[in-house]
Amino acid sequence: MLALRAKGVQIYECRASGDPRAPYAWKLQGPEAKLFDAAGHQVGKHYAGPTWESNDGSKVVGEVRAQDAGPDSTAVAWLLLTAKSTSGSGVFGKVQSIQRVRTSGGQAPAGPCGIGQAHRTLRVPYTASYYFYAADS
Repeated sequence: MLALRAKGVQIYECRASGDPRAPYAWKLQGPEAKLFDAAGHQVGKHYAGPTWESNDGSKVVGEVRAQDAGPDSTAVAWLLLTAKSTSGSGVFGKVQSIQRVRTSGGQAPAGPCGIGQAHRTLRVPYTASYYFYAADS
C-alpha cells in the first residue's frame, strides 16, 4: 500500500446541462493536483482521467466503483476506484485499486451558473489522501 497526499484544485466549467429546469450547471472537468509523500516531497501528479502519474513515469487510470459523501459536506466525496489501466514499471505500474479519503474542499461552486457564465471555468482548492493498493509481486 502506498499513501500519498494530494493538494490542488478541482476544475469546473459552467455548461449546458440538458435539464430544462436547470439549463446550466457546473460540470467537473477534472482535478489538477500535486502528490506528496509522508516526508512532504512531491512524487507525482493527479489529473483528468482520473490519472495519477509518478515522477518515475508510471501511471494508473482509475474508474469509480463506489463513493461516499464523507463526514465533511463541503468536501468532494470519498471514492473507491479500480485500475482501468496502468503503465510503466514504477510505483503505479501494478496498482489495482485506489481510495480517496480525508477530503477537504473541491465541491462544485455554489455560485450562479447560467447563460452569462457559460464556458466559465473555476478552480476550487482541495486536498485528499490517496491510498494505492497493488497485487503482491
